[in-house]
Amino acid sequence: MLIDLSGKKALVGGGSDGIGKGIALQLASAGAEVFVMARNEEKLKAVVAELDDAKGQQHGYVITDFNDLEKHKAVLKDFFGKHHIDVLLNNTNGPQPGNVLSKKETDYQVAFDLLFQNAVIASELALPHMRKQGFGRIINVSSLTVKEPQDNLVLSNSMRIALVSWSKSLSAAVAKDGITVNSIMTGYFDTERLHSLMEGQAKQQGIPLEDVKQQRLESIPSKRLGLPAEYGFLVTFLASDYASYLNGASIPLDGGLSKVVF
Repeated sequence: MLIDLSGKKALVGGGSDGIGKGIALQLASAGAEVFVMARNEEKLKAVVAELDDAKGQQHGYVITDFNDLEKHKAVLKDFFGKHHIDVLLNNTNGPQPGNVLSKKETDYQVAFDLLFQNAVIASELALPHMRKQGFGRIINVSSLTVKEPQDNLVLSNSMRIALVSWSKSLSAAVAKDGITVNSIMTGYFDTERLHSLMEGQAKQQGIPLEDVKQQRLESIPSKRLGLPAEYGFLVTFLASDYASYLNGASIPLDGGLSKVVF
């Protein structure tokens, strides 16, 4: 099976590093023209320079701050006024960690804007072109916390389940237009975000960071962290014609970490 995304344009949120970068690299290798979106221009430029352009793609980047909803909305409107996107990858930085007793109403609003509103706005802007041409892929980077909440990630637990539920509703509404909407329930991947969370856990519990890392690895049946490139492989498949009957799904990508059957 050879996946060829030649002629397709993709917008990858959080594409300057970590999972987003891994996705961007794989989409470009499959022939897609990729736009990476984040706030650090130097990192964005570096990623664009790495993207495979063997099929003549004109890759680019979008500077934005996912934490400023109104400014981000303006950036998206400007971008979609100039570009038609076939593959939309909704991915942002994660919200602040913390348990339910440590959070206030304003914390939930910030997390709602970051994880839910940003994805809804981008999807609404991408859909007109997708529906007109009869093809589109919307893929959300989510988390295992939508099915197995973690005590110290209450904001992520709460808002990611909202996005997954919305995505399920959207998938049914646009399936007839050749558009699929899927979410990926992310396990432990070798990213700056995960290492930051582990450092916070080590500090909170007063134990060595290496002990926290070892605990994480031992909890994963595969006994290792996922690689961003592996994330990119799944997204590239979901973006292809081969995945046209896979719609409205929440797919675990976790090395077997999840304990739930469904």
